[in-house]
Amino acid sequence: MELLADLKKGKRGAIAKAISLVENDQKEARKLLKKIFKDTGNSMIIGITGPAGSGKSSLINKTVILLKKLGTKPAVLAIDPTSHVTGGAILGDRVRMSESTDSGTYIRSIASRGATGAVSRSLRNSIRVLEYAGFNPIIIESVGAGQTEVEISNIADITTVVFNPNTGDSIQTIKAGLTEIGDIYLVNKSDLSGTNQLFDAVRDFIGDTDKNPVILKTSVKKNSGISEFAKTLIKLMESKKKLKKEKDSERLESELRDIVLNNIKEKIDEMLDSDKTFSNYLKKLNTKKINPYDAGDRITKSLLK
Repeated sequence: MELLADLKKGKRGAIAKAISLVENDQKEARKLLKKIFKDTGNSMIIGITGPAGSGKSSLINKTVILLKKLGTKPAVLAIDPTSHVTGGAILGDRVRMSESTDSGTYIRSIASRGATGAVSRSLRNSIRVLEYAGFNPIIIESVGAGQTEVEISNIADITTVVFNPNTGDSIQTIKAGLTEIGDIYLVNKSDLSGTNQLFDAVRDFIGDTDKNPVILKTSVKKNSGISEFAKTLIKLMESKKKLKKEKDSERLESELRDIVLNNIKEKIDEMLDSDKTFSNYLKKLNTKKINPYDAGDRITKSLLK
């Protein structure tokens, strides 16, 4: 398979083609994954999340260039909210990250497609394609919408949460669920006023937690703190290697559960569509001869015979 050979060499066209398969063609994606699975699972996954407008793309752009200089081969997957018109991803991030693309980093936007949060099957498999092509670390940038942050932390080996003084709700956001997930917290756009108050608030809320995360100030505009961030990532990649096996095992378990549940759901949908029992009980339900719970129980019993 020519695609595999090109993928192994890290050719951009092959990577783009493989990720498109993973996103759009389940049958072909399965064939590809059967072939590459053994050679995946060795890269560190860095999740970068935080409220929209916190400056993640520009920050990643600069950080990736430094990570490369520090001897790694990074790639970026930006999870975009699905474009409602085409169902594809909105490519704004690629534009903002042009500098790091020029330095040889692979950057790809993938649509979230409203799967369970944004972290869908296509993301897991896109990571595998990039691992097979030799990238390490793989940076996942999330839209910063609700549930996504926590899901990112389930997929990532290292999670970075980015805030900036401009998002007035930062303190609220900090309270809501982001306190447990970060290994690194960044107060970005630290050239803006309000930085010190936000930094203190983050430290007060989060600094004492068991995780004992690193809290840094960064500014793309002033090019400050980014080198420290990149070095911190390298250090964490080293120290987290020991935990990776355990985390991977948890991830594979949850993936396997997802696949089994998904297969069963598809099977049951097919059965319900072709099953007389279902339509009979639906009629009885419509005429109020039975209540929904009893109808549901009886249909379930007939399916599980």
